[in-house]
Amino acid sequence: MTSRPLIPIVAGPTAVGKTSVSLQVANALSAEIISADSRQIYKEFSIGTACPTPDQLKQVKHHFVQEISVGEPYSSGIFAERVSSVAADVLSRGKNIVVTGGSTLYIHALLHGLSDIPQVDPSIRVELNTRLVKEGPVTLYRELVQVDPIYANTLDQSKSQRIIRGLEVFIGTGQPISSFHGSPPLPEHRFQLFVLHRERKELYNRIDERVDEMIAGGLVEEVESVLVTKPDLSDNAFRTIGIQELLPHLSGETSLDEAITLIKRNSRRYAKRQLTWFKRYPEAIWIDVDATDAAQIILTK
Repeated sequence: MTSRPLIPIVAGPTAVGKTSVSLQVANALSAEIISADSRQIYKEFSIGTACPTPDQLKQVKHHFVQEISVGEPYSSGIFAERVSSVAADVLSRGKNIVVTGGSTLYIHALLHGLSDIPQVDPSIRVELNTRLVKEGPVTLYRELVQVDPIYANTLDQSKSQRIIRGLEVFIGTGQPISSFHGSPPLPEHRFQLFVLHRERKELYNRIDERVDEMIAGGLVEEVESVLVTKPDLSDNAFRTIGIQELLPHLSGETSLDEAITLIKRNSRRYAKRQLTWFKRYPEAIWIDVDATDAAQIILTK
């Protein structure tokens, strides 16, 4: 097992600077980048998912960036399964790998594997997503608390898709999803987690600046364009922070200024949740991006 290469994961909260650092590391290692981001996978979005720019994508080959369409299934399980084959291919070609992203469950799947949970009827998820739009996440979360308090205690009411996941497993199997969380299979590859962080005020300033840049760069128009051909608002893509807040604006319910304020607020809250999540990994190496050369630290570990 120890002969397997150690693959760096460049993680951290939104807007901390993961893309820049991962590109520096990948170029130095002659590596290809695997994106552990649950939203950058969609072809139709680039601004709203903070995808690497065309120039950055040319610098280093990226995997799991703009590869599927809105509406196609994608999850941490699908991601982990595909990473296995992609990593094997990259390594067989004599290239190295750098993983980067902030989707916490995707990174957890690589570090510690996922439990083998039975497949359930897809119509259950469709119905739950319909209810989510009509009734909101609070109602579904309360139901989850009743049927699986152990799993519900690991979430908050903002994690709508994980709430739905818990409910669909219970409805489809008659057992709480927490009952399947035993000892997952060991991951196929070895990873080292690096968590980038900044002083909180600086991080929040970067988040606000990024949101302003996304709006100026055409985020509203991008969301409008996708809605023309992909109008199903229950799809995961439309629950992306920066996209979901624009939907009420586009339907005339809120002003653009109100939407922008919500995007900034929700992005800051998301960054805080990401940092809290990463603290659960004692093996993680934390790097202050403001005070050090993050890429150099990763390359010397």
